[in-house]
Amino acid sequence: MGQQVVVWRHGRTEWNLAGRFQGQSDVALDSVGVAQARASARILAALRPAAILSSDLSRAADTAAELGKLTGHQVQLDPGLRETYLGNWQGLTRVEVDARFPGEEAAWLRGELERRGGGESMPEVAERAVAAVQGALEKLGPDDTLVAVTHGGSGRVLIGRLCGLPPEHWSALGVLSNCCWTVLKHRPDRWAILEHNAGTLPEPVMSDDL
Repeated sequence: MGQQVVVWRHGRTEWNLAGRFQGQSDVALDSVGVAQARASARILAALRPAAILSSDLSRAADTAAELGKLTGHQVQLDPGLRETYLGNWQGLTRVEVDARFPGEEAAWLRGELERRGGGESMPEVAERAVAAVQGALEKLGPDDTLVAVTHGGSGRVLIGRLCGLPPEHWSALGVLSNCCWTVLKHRPDRWAILEHNAGTLPEPVMSDDL
């Protein structure tokens, strides 16, 4: 058995559609994002989560609220699950970033720029996100499931840190699509990914490699 964490990304926003860096800008779900949240919540409710923890940014909190309605749980808001603060990149498209800050995005993609837009580093985001999740897990039973509603960037580094991957390997994890999730299970000595970037419930694992 063991505890489970479901890392669930928020639904779509207009800035997602426009390709704008959101960071900690409080951008609301669009109509598609609301529909995504409602559809995904109906699936995740089947996991019978014991608690729901969410970023306090509205796109995540409103996504989490859809699951709260179905499960009867009050959503716990924690700024530790917020998206990465992207400084002066926030609100800009990639084209606009290249025009205003030449070479910065290319340096980021090469792994040479630690703080996009002068904002947070990935290890800093991972530290606060993991602290939020661990704090919530401490209040739950040994076999309970926690749903943590967060964002694309913060979700990826949260998963990477929980699984013990070094920061230079976090990019190997695909960014969660809008309203998709990753299911992690706690083993005696580590966290294991059961399913990543999923839109359905995980199938039972039938394998000799247990």
